Amino acid sequence: MHIIGSAHPPPDRREPDAAVDPREPIAALLRDLRTGYDGLTAREAARRLDLYGLNELPLRRGTPWWAALGRQFVHPLALLLWVAAALALGSGAAALGNAILVVIVLNAVLAFWQENQAEHAVRALSRFLPDQVCVVRDGERVPVPASRLVRGDVLLIEEGERIPADARLIAGTAEVDMSALTGESALVVRTADDADTADRSLDSPVLLFSGTACVGGSGRAVVHSTGVHTELGRIAALSQHVHREESPLEHQVRRVAWLIAAVAVGAGAAFLPLGLLAGLSLGAAFLFAIGLLVANVPEGLLPTITLALAAGVRSMAGRGAVVKRLSAVETLGSTTVICTDKTGTLTMNAMRVIEVTGNPGDTADIVARCATADPGEHAGGDPMEIALLRYAADRDRAVPMARRDTERLALNDFDAQRKMMSTVDDIGGTARVHVKGAPEAVLPRCTRWPRDATADQVRAQVDELAGRGLRVLAVARRRADGAPPRDAESAEQDLTFVGLVGLLDPPRPEVPAAVRAVHTAGIRVHVITGDNGRTAAEIARQVGLGADRVVDGNTVDEMSDERLDGLLAEPGEIVFARTTPEMKLRIADALRQNGEVVAMTGDGVNDAPALRRADIGVAMGRGGTDVAREAATLILTDDNFATIAVGIEEGRRVFDNVRKFVLYIFAHAVPEVVPFLLFALSGGAIPLPLTVLQILAIDLGTETLPALALGREPAEPGLMDRPPRPRREGVITRWLLLRAWALLGVVSAVLVTAGFFVVLFAAGWHPGAPVGPDAPLHHAYMQATTMTFAGIVTCQLGTAFAARTEWASLRSVGLTSNRLLLAGCLFEIVFAAALIYAPPLQAVFGTAALEPWMVAITLPFPVVVWAADELLRRHRRRRAPRPGTRGAFLPVGSAALPVIRGPAEARPAAPGRPNPGDRIRPQ
Repeated sequence: MHIIGSAHPPPDRREPDAAVDPREPIAALLRDLRTGYDGLTAREAARRLDLYGLNELPLRRGTPWWAALGRQFVHPLALLLWVAAALALGSGAAALGNAILVVIVLNAVLAFWQENQAEHAVRALSRFLPDQVCVVRDGERVPVPASRLVRGDVLLIEEGERIPADARLIAGTAEVDMSALTGESALVVRTADDADTADRSLDSPVLLFSGTACVGGSGRAVVHSTGVHTELGRIAALSQHVHREESPLEHQVRRVAWLIAAVAVGAGAAFLPLGLLAGLSLGAAFLFAIGLLVANVPEGLLPTITLALAAGVRSMAGRGAVVKRLSAVETLGSTTVICTDKTGTLTMNAMRVIEVTGNPGDTADIVARCATADPGEHAGGDPMEIALLRYAADRDRAVPMARRDTERLALNDFDAQRKMMSTVDDIGGTARVHVKGAPEAVLPRCTRWPRDATADQVRAQVDELAGRGLRVLAVARRRADGAPPRDAESAEQDLTFVGLVGLLDPPRPEVPAAVRAVHTAGIRVHVITGDNGRTAAEIARQVGLGADRVVDGNTVDEMSDERLDGLLAEPGEIVFARTTPEMKLRIADALRQNGEVVAMTGDGVNDAPALRRADIGVAMGRGGTDVAREAATLILTDDNFATIAVGIEEGRRVFDNVRKFVLYIFAHAVPEVVPFLLFALSGGAIPLPLTVLQILAIDLGTETLPALALGREPAEPGLMDRPPRPRREGVITRWLLLRAWALLGVVSAVLVTAGFFVVLFAAGWHPGAPVGPDAPLHHAYMQATTMTFAGIVTCQLGTAFAARTEWASLRSVGLTSNRLLLAGCLFEIVFAAALIYAPPLQAVFGTAALEPWMVAITLPFPVVVWAADELLRRHRRRRAPRPGTRGAFLPVGSAALPVIRGPAEARPAAPGRPNPGDRIRPQ
């Protein structure tokens, strides 16, 4: 055996980060690494371990848990709840104050639990490294922990093992599963003495990478990078440096919270001197200011939003999507661009034979014999080979594995140089050679052709199949007279061409309908894949994507950020082929720079940085890696693109429902504030129509369940016909404020104020008349304030039904379609009745029993409030068509897609035919 390099190399005295070129000739690489074919000595390995460190991925120290939890207590809405609790406790309502404190704690713990995912992606990366590996040290095979590998170690690579570090093959051939790094399921072959002409290191025929797996073959490899310096380590570093930003809803809730806080505090501060000028005493003016503050603080808003999002999470889980962060539900709803991978998401992740030319029966016979995969129930091996064996079985030409192996005289495995494999089989006492491989490798070895085909015609068929995005194989055979050939060179010559096989990983049947749905919703879909561009473009065409451009990875590398921004800002959809982790990250950044809300799918280790950078990372639950699942915020349990469309609809529904209960809560601020304005502006001549405790009873009692029920409202008709919501559009819009304050609030305030005065005037009250505890009108005054309380509650019922739709009529969604709302309204009525008629509660909240005629006055209130809003929405429907767009990004149906190439691939293809350089070769 020829030994390259000395068995006992001199110590490596270079710095730990000294770079070597792993693609240089083997002798030069071994010299630069100061190692040899027999590996390092144990002493040198120990010294290098001290120098380079362990072969581990470092964990960045995250935020201490107590700091992360503490942040949840100072969120703007949490601060408002603290103020509300302090006011409740200061007013003597200990039960309500304590209840608010419990809400604060529960919300903080829930948010902390949902978002404590800081280091999980990097921890998951470490699980891709094996626990123990075999290396050559001191010329002997020894097992060592993978974490103690060093640069210069010689690895022994065997079938079924995971690669523990980045290494260069120096002997042997290995079939490698690179899906963890590239996202593509096709196996690749790495051979030590192959010529390395690849454009990027991931495609090098001689390099192995940490985290990938050897599924066939064996060999020796010299380690050139460990730990953070490996490809896996580089991706870990990218993941660590990508920080999650606020979701659109988190940003909007924060803005709303500060707006509410400013209005509440500003109103209280501004009207305090107004009360003094109106003649109120300092104590009365202070009471008035506190009342305004409490009336403007929606104490139930934060828990209502949290519970609505939690309900959305539960709903999505039942439809195949697991959400790791509550706000991700809404982020999906505001998505404007989906960046999806191809394999397993748009496709079935199972190769199938789509087309066969020539004699199908003979072709089936050849692929059944020329194979090494297990065709049984638990099929194992190359996915392409499994597909060929299934094709043979479907044509009743399957050969049992035991018989196939028994009758096999010789096997010449596929390798990257020959681009084919062959077997010599004993068929009825006659030796026959069966060959399959890349057409450009097999066809030149064919000397005989079918009667109805010529070599030029077959090559034209190859171009046609490749142009449709199929993986193309050629199959051939010959009879071996005399002694059976034992080597590939003698076996694979003077062949008879039999046929061509076109394979494709077919689209999932439900994806086209999902694509139509997201197109109707005005959402673009870009395909980002590590696969061949024409293959991906064909899949895109089959599922209905209007991907009229194919951009290869080299071109993206050469683009400036400004050029990439401009490319992605142009109309239409794009297929990005042969991508790297950095490319996916750049694409996500460019889309966000253009103001898009990006949903990025992925399943491999290489996808983790982009999943973290996107507004919402979508990982595959079945075929994906732990790394991708940890980095993502949404996990598809069925690995299906259609589930993303379901999630977008659910996200839009959740956001609409957040607006609905914000509208519902805001509308009650006006009838709660107006009584205090009347009290202040009259200088106390009009007594307070509502007490602070009654306001708290409304905000935390009667309105809570209907608000939660609005969070479970079914989707409004036409939800997926709208264009995506602009990123800058907030929860609160002018239309919402118009409905809440100018319409629903004003109508409710007029009705409530009228009820208050009717009760007072009926008792003989006049402005300025005393209503204190010892006054004759005190009971009537308590009934009047109770009437105000009851009026607000009944107006809430009308507001709840008005808030169910933003545009459509109540009839179109059904009066009883939200049964939870009906139950919430019933609870509201029972709760209000308890406060009005139960003596213990009367003493706490200052209420008095209402007489039947007073209750009768409040009965029309809900209908009046709802009818006013229904008339406004009807007026809007008549004036303008429903806002939205249909078919904003419908596919163009172009069969010939322009391919944007780098300089190395600038030569144009002939019209209607693929560029020969784009033919799909078996791997």
